[in-house]
Amino acid sequence: MKPISPPAAPREKHLTRIHGLELEDDYHWLRQRQSDRTRAYLEAENDYARRMMEPCAPLRRRLYEEMKGRIQESDLSVPIQVDDCFYYSRMLEGRQYPLHCRKRGSLEAEEEVLLDENDLAAGQEHFSLGFFRVSPDHGLLAFAVDYSGGERYLLRIKDLESGRLLPDRIEGVYTSCEWSADSRTLFYNVLDRAMRPFKLMRHDLGADPLDDPAVYAEEDESFRLSLFKTRSKRFLLLSLRSNASSETRFLDTRSPRGEFRIIEARRSGVEYKVDHRGDFFYLVTNREAKNFRLVRRPVEHSGAEAWEEMIPAREDTQILQVVLFQHHMALLERRDGLRRVRIRDLESGSTHEIPWEEECFTAFAAAAQRFEGRELRLVYSSLITPRTVYDYDMDKRRLHLRKRLPVLGGYDPAGYYCGRIEAAAADGAAIPISLAYKGELRLDGSRPLLLYAYGSYGSSQEPSFSSARLSLLDRGVIFAIAHVRGGQEKGRAWYEAGKLLNKRNTFTDFIACAQHLIAKGYTSPQRLAIQGGSAGGLLIGAVLNMRPDLFQAAVAQVPFVDVVNTMLDPSLPLTIIEYEEWGDPNRREYFDYILSYSPYDQVEAKDYPHLLVTAGLNDPRVQFWEPAKWTAKLRALKTDDNLLLLKTNMGAGHSGSSGRYRLLEEIAFIYAFILDRLGLEAKPRPDGAAGLPAPEGPAVGGFGDRRD
Repeated sequence: MKPISPPAAPREKHLTRIHGLELEDDYHWLRQRQSDRTRAYLEAENDYARRMMEPCAPLRRRLYEEMKGRIQESDLSVPIQVDDCFYYSRMLEGRQYPLHCRKRGSLEAEEEVLLDENDLAAGQEHFSLGFFRVSPDHGLLAFAVDYSGGERYLLRIKDLESGRLLPDRIEGVYTSCEWSADSRTLFYNVLDRAMRPFKLMRHDLGADPLDDPAVYAEEDESFRLSLFKTRSKRFLLLSLRSNASSETRFLDTRSPRGEFRIIEARRSGVEYKVDHRGDFFYLVTNREAKNFRLVRRPVEHSGAEAWEEMIPAREDTQILQVVLFQHHMALLERRDGLRRVRIRDLESGSTHEIPWEEECFTAFAAAAQRFEGRELRLVYSSLITPRTVYDYDMDKRRLHLRKRLPVLGGYDPAGYYCGRIEAAAADGAAIPISLAYKGELRLDGSRPLLLYAYGSYGSSQEPSFSSARLSLLDRGVIFAIAHVRGGQEKGRAWYEAGKLLNKRNTFTDFIACAQHLIAKGYTSPQRLAIQGGSAGGLLIGAVLNMRPDLFQAAVAQVPFVDVVNTMLDPSLPLTIIEYEEWGDPNRREYFDYILSYSPYDQVEAKDYPHLLVTAGLNDPRVQFWEPAKWTAKLRALKTDDNLLLLKTNMGAGHSGSSGRYRLLEEIAFIYAFILDRLGLEAKPRPDGAAGLPAPEGPAVGGFGDRRD
């Protein structure tokens, strides 16, 4: 059979002159979205990926059926009570999207289907719901839809009594929307040309949207705008945030035509989040507190002199959020890299922490809970414990199980292990690694391992459950998360040590984790695959340039790899906003530093591992041409015969395909690539072994010393 040749992108010289240098970009032409030549190249790459993965088609089908078989296809969420209504979502067998429902008065009442996403998505290649907001009188529903993945939404309003859509139709909205107390006035945010949410609009039911007044416009291009409602439902909060500073303004929901007033004016490097109870605003802030502290101030008095400290800053614990109730306060914190929940009785002042049994887990508060209630709804999971919903009685200190995600097919967590170890970075920092695997583990280097990381924006990667991931664990793969600097797993300092001129720590931390896992016998370079997406794709690209010899295969999903060129273009979405994350390359110091790790610019003539790259044609966050240019340059320069695939979703954006079955198909494609490149057999093994020669190393049933 004739060999299949990969696509070859033509090279055309394009120079960018900056700081007295000439930056050469041979694939700049791929930025031409509407060009027939660009489309032809993307389609050629897609065809090549399809043909090269044809031998894996049986494995992909098996993986897809396994993943689908673990899902209880007809299922419903735990209802949330709002006034006398119980709201929940429901999935039906064979349907891609949920139905949003409610019952009035009691859970035994007749069901009302408020919105069927499947009806909205009919005939569409892509569908996403931007928001779902029921009016305070429960009579109207505001919702937003996107059919391209480009994240500009259409806002519609539904009369829940008649079931009819109102004529109000507002194009180009973003993801913030809130009702005023009168259930007749809506506030929503819109985007500028650079996809920055910058303006807050007000809409009166029945009015022409073209006449909607702008309530507030944010002129600082490094700030983005969003809108929330306090849990007390008393105030609307207009949140204005950059990557390093914030400002919040408030408006009484009973006065929709009033003016938003500042809670605390913005200051460089100072961030805060707000909620309300009684006569006070409660602020979680990093002012004079790197790991944040909790203060409160009277609603009618601003200024730090009016602050009353409720919870001081602690070196070993970061305060993430406060959830206020009429009688209690729940503090969501992070300590030792894990999320914690602490409860304070606001009447007695007593405080306690909710205990969890597993060594490696995540727990967070559900979005909607009754302000007057005494139960906190929590969602808990680990790498081996399915998503579990609890209601926690804050008075009696008891967890009440409401629902555990069903995992069909006989899944038993007792046959799996999860825990945490640490790797030493070059500068001595201890990098946590969360791990999960099936069966007995022998530290002889024979186990395949998938190492995942993100490491940017202070986003901590939670060790949460995935039923799809069981298809890897059941084939002997160890799954690991490297909690590298750039996230916030070990507090605010952990984030600051992985951004701006410290960004290379993110990449060297990941390499240190890979080296540690190899040295300790968890895996070997021939059995090690890595994965990351978006800014995590930047991580993958950077470490492949730095240490390609450590890895057998890699997956970079919608990777941010053309860092220099993107950060030099202020017209692109996020560029100006993200100067505080990566640095402004118009300043020589930042230009040199970014150039030193930018994956596209650092591609060299050398061997690289097997690589799968994904992109979304309509992606507004990482433009499709970044992964396309990177792939083209790798094809031209790499010296190996390893597989290099670019798979572009021509009808979606940053998040890939929509719909639960289409998402499983994408995961099956990625997992098939990983398993095939690692040389693993198609069928899972009951003992979790990888189908390799009998190991001789010491057997391990769980995890030992955290310093391992």
